[in-house]
Amino acid sequence: MKDSNKLYKFFVYFCFLVFGLSILIPVAWVFMASIKSNPEFYKGPWDLPQGFYYQNFIDAWTGAKMGAYLLNSVIVTASALGILLLVALPAAYVLARMDFKGKSFLKTLMKAGLFINLSYIVIPIFIMVKDWTKAFNNSFLAEIFQSFSLLNNRFVLALIYAATAIPFTVYLLSNFFSSISKSYEEAAYIDGAGYFRTMVDIIIPMAKPAVITVILFNFLSFWNEYILALTLMTNEKMRTLPVGLINLQQAARGAANYGRLYAGLVLVMLPTLILYILVQKQLTEGMMVGGDKG
Repeated sequence: MKDSNKLYKFFVYFCFLVFGLSILIPVAWVFMASIKSNPEFYKGPWDLPQGFYYQNFIDAWTGAKMGAYLLNSVIVTASALGILLLVALPAAYVLARMDFKGKSFLKTLMKAGLFINLSYIVIPIFIMVKDWTKAFNNSFLAEIFQSFSLLNNRFVLALIYAATAIPFTVYLLSNFFSSISKSYEEAAYIDGAGYFRTMVDIIIPMAKPAVITVILFNFLSFWNEYILALTLMTNEKMRTLPVGLINLQQAARGAANYGRLYAGLVLVMLPTLILYILVQKQLTEGMMVGGDKG
């Protein structure tokens, strides 16, 4: 029995080791390639770099305009997260802690929204945004906002990102809110706190692991989203990092400048890696929640 347990543990640890190496080795290789000059890269792609060739990052940041794309991604992602939390937190609180007519229908609607993939509705979204832009330009508002357009608009892109992430976010948060004892709310009501203050001062702080989990998951989704950003952001100045990275990849292949390409990859990966390192403990706690409470 002990031998079988040891064999099982060895197998589990071996699988974890293989899985970890399959992630760490490509990431480490990208970081090494990003600080190599072209002659070093062609001489030995797997050789350790002889120094830090920072010109790759300068070329990617300025020459390939990755700095401008990074700013666009930061603005869009931060705006989308702000809108999402502003809507999802109260919605999840109401669904989890209050009883009203139509509650079961709304919860079922949120669950149904989990099965809608953004990639499937890109074309309808584009047509809708284009038609709304045309209708706006034909209205009296066009005289006031002459240069306004729903296309190439970072706020519109952020709004669409937030709207498509609401079902998952509300579903996860409402299930976590449901697991919190109602005695905390009752004590707050006795002290004279209303629903809003109770949500902000008591429920949301207690749900910190779940909130951080949805922030990280949605951050990764918004930060790496490509298809919708490519469709709605036709202006080069409004492109986000994933779209700019594809253009950089095509240019790097044509110019055989792979160091600049991998420097661009590092610029895309670095924010997500830093964020994950900072919140990995809360993320692990948040992954334990979200089961269906019925």
